[in-house]
Amino acid sequence: MSIKTNSEMPKRRLGRTGIEVSLIGLGGWHLGFKSMDEELSIRIIRSAIDNGINFMDNCWDYNEGASEIRMGKALRDGYRERAFVMTKIDGRTKQDAAKQLDESLKRLKMDHVDLVQHHEILRYEDPHRIFDEKGAHAALLEARDAGKIRYIGFTGHKDPRIHLYMLEIAAENGFTFDTVQMPLNVMDAHYRSFEKMVLPKLVKQDIGVLAMKTLANGMILKSNTVSAIECLQYAMNLPTSVVITGCESMEDLEQALTAVRTFQPMSDEQVKNLLSKTAQAAAHGEFELFKTTSVYDGTATHPEWLGEEPPEVQRVMQT
Repeated sequence: MSIKTNSEMPKRRLGRTGIEVSLIGLGGWHLGFKSMDEELSIRIIRSAIDNGINFMDNCWDYNEGASEIRMGKALRDGYRERAFVMTKIDGRTKQDAAKQLDESLKRLKMDHVDLVQHHEILRYEDPHRIFDEKGAHAALLEARDAGKIRYIGFTGHKDPRIHLYMLEIAAENGFTFDTVQMPLNVMDAHYRSFEKMVLPKLVKQDIGVLAMKTLANGMILKSNTVSAIECLQYAMNLPTSVVITGCESMEDLEQALTAVRTFQPMSDEQVKNLLSKTAQAAAHGEFELFKTTSVYDGTATHPEWLGEEPPEVQRVMQT
């Protein structure tokens, strides 16, 4: 399938950074699947950029590094200059965070990335470990000073109250994040809602809002309540900076481009009608498994990615 090149793309401001990013962003997880040909991944990335998508999502742990390696290859030949590149690290200690970031840069074949985010803030202890004197945040501040990264954010998909706690601990440490990534979709509004609890605070603090899990890896479509276009446009209708969506085919990319090109702001009545279609299916979170199970918790499966506990914790455990 061939997509007609079109540089026209709605842009939004990435919060306090002032950077203009495309309303649709390209997710990195799917791009590294073993079942997906590398040439197709590269074609999707380059076609996305040729069609005005400049926000590239990725992570240190995606597909054992394959996602970053493929994106690095795709962003050669002048494509890097046209992209805003984000990746994520899991390490909670300064040492592990620095190591993972350097590995990401090596895979991406870049001397810097635009945005790095603390990944999978799923536990109430995560903020404390990150903001520990020898925690991951210290590593990202040093990396920013060294020119390896420009901006700092965090992600999570479990519970909006944990996001709020991360913001609280950051404030106690005199820091305001540049971005926050979280689930925003037609079912989130009904259950453990990031939209209702976290989004207003981010808007108030002018923090860039990165929407994810808009289709919940296709699970929402299995509810037979809404279409993919409706899902994507619902997230676009929120005060998001960018709506990140995964693409495993050129057809997926065309779907995302169609959604953004045909998007029109929704009236309150349109939003109400759309949410009424998902209310019953969303009531118990069964189509948002990232909230209700550990299926999407990579750091639960691989706790070693987080690094060792702080020294004082290790001392207590040894006594």
